[in-house]
Amino acid sequence: MSRIGKQIITIPAKTEVTFVDGVFKVKGPKGELSKNFNDTVAIKIDGSNITLVPVKETLESKALWGTYASHIINMLAGVNTHYSKKLILEGIGFKSEVVGTMLKMSLGFSHPVNIEIPAGLTIVIEKGVHTFSGADKEVVGSFAAKIRSLKKPEPYKGKGFRYSDEIIKRKQGKKTA
Repeated sequence: MSRIGKQIITIPAKTEVTFVDGVFKVKGPKGELSKNFNDTVAIKIDGSNITLVPVKETLESKALWGTYASHIINMLAGVNTHYSKKLILEGIGFKSEVVGTMLKMSLGFSHPVNIEIPAGLTIVIEKGVHTFSGADKEVVGSFAAKIRSLKKPEPYKGKGFRYSDEIIKRKQGKKTA
């Protein structure tokens, strides 16, 4: 039994929810999201409440019950208040800027790194602090992780991308005799 799946999900004010043919759509003041769900878990919308019930007691439906509930909760929260992640770029000569729908970075490689920004995601760069925000929690988190993987922080000087709440464990350098 899923503890998260058993809970009744309350729809916030100013939010519209529809579920037709396996497509769950949420529309709120800050955006619109849709996601496909298969029919192993029944999703019922009653006024301002959403309940999830597994259709059959199978291993797959038990596994997806809580997962679908978490996805719906994240979608409802995302269209009302955007999710955000902050990355800090440290290092001399490391630069980045947003040009149109591209994120252009100079990270100490022999070539500039250009990455396409996903739709629905906004990036604000202020003095080395990159703030990624959007309605879809999955897109925000995966894009921030992708950017961080380009230049992970190194343990000697801490140069590279790190999350704002991440602590880099520093190592001692070489000692002179």
